[in-house]
Amino acid sequence: MRQTLNFTQVAEKEKRHLIHTYDRLPVLMVSGEGCTLIDDQGKKYLDFLGGLAVNSLGHAHPEIMEVLRDGSETLLHVSNLLFHPYQADVAERLCRLSGLDRVFFCNSGTEAVEGALKLARAYARKQEEGDGKSTSKLEVLALEDSFHGRTVGALSATWPEKYRAPFEPLVPGVRFVSARDVKKLESGFRDTVGAFLIEIIQGEGGVVPLDESYLKRAEELCRAQGALLICDEIQCGLGRTGQPFAYQKFGLKPDIVLAAKPLAAGLPMGAILAREEVAAAFGPGSHGSTFGGGPLQCRLASKFLEILERPGFLDHVREMGGYFRARLEELADLPAVQKVRGDGLMMALVLEVPGKQIVKALLDEGILINCTQEKILRFLPPLTIEREHVDRLAVALRKVLAEITKIPVAKGVPV
Repeated sequence: MRQTLNFTQVAEKEKRHLIHTYDRLPVLMVSGEGCTLIDDQGKKYLDFLGGLAVNSLGHAHPEIMEVLRDGSETLLHVSNLLFHPYQADVAERLCRLSGLDRVFFCNSGTEAVEGALKLARAYARKQEEGDGKSTSKLEVLALEDSFHGRTVGALSATWPEKYRAPFEPLVPGVRFVSARDVKKLESGFRDTVGAFLIEIIQGEGGVVPLDESYLKRAEELCRAQGALLICDEIQCGLGRTGQPFAYQKFGLKPDIVLAAKPLAAGLPMGAILAREEVAAAFGPGSHGSTFGGGPLQCRLASKFLEILERPGFLDHVREMGGYFRARLEELADLPAVQKVRGDGLMMALVLEVPGKQIVKALLDEGILINCTQEKILRFLPPLTIEREHVDRLAVALRKVLAEITKIPVAKGVPV
């Protein structure tokens, strides 16, 4: 059925019937192609929001659409009490890309976090009870400025007070340590810690990459204390930094890795990846999902991972990531700009002024981005962007930032 309601009608109907949890931009998207979204008036928008890192192949990718059409006519759902032909292929690809051994499929990133927390505690109990000891290593260490999801368990490992406070009491047994100070990390690593949950790049926390020395020390502490290292790669993984997973840049060997967002090329899908010994802590009936790893999602995930592994794909991400950073750094002469940070095609522009006004001004220019942490512009474009897309964004950013801070655009600025 084709969309027949216009923006005003849709907004009014949502106002009457939806629970108000989103502060939406005033635009009604009806189609997309490549790196472009199109609204109900036919206006085109360059997409540097990327569905919050979901649309890694852009919109209406021809190979994805072909799989979607075929899959919609064969098998949409089958219970996980039965086999279907597609889970095994996705699991094999994920294991090969990650270096881990086994996979559990779920529906989202926050579900992957929930499952990982359960798995960590199941593993701790299995290890210590096997030795005839009382179970003590049930504490989870998480990072300040972290974001791991909005369900109660994942929220318990999420740092910002604004997300946590309205829903307390949360799940006990989670403690936070500094993501910047190695000494504080070391002092916070007690014998009771059974798992350390980290994002290699803190996305909602402001697109902040963790320092290599910090990550290496965290891994050493996990090994010394017998704690599991859990890498939340839900936003920064699956090619976004130019590696299959962001932790691979530093040679880390996590015990559990979490993936989601782009995995099924737009449909909901998450995954928990674990090494063999850890995965064995789960047995039949200990964890499950009604919809996790469905046949259509898995067919789409197989195609996405196939494309990700093609020669040149990740080279392109690394090349475009470097070019993107360079164009953003050219804006450093503007008073509104503080600095650039990020990696690959997960980038941020840290501002001296509120970012929401920039987001709205860019929307008028036909460009989609978002703001996190009040003054940080976050960019999560499709991994298929080209230089012309980056150039268009850079020119529009300079114009908007200059206008907002009343600084004239200098002549001869590179475009």
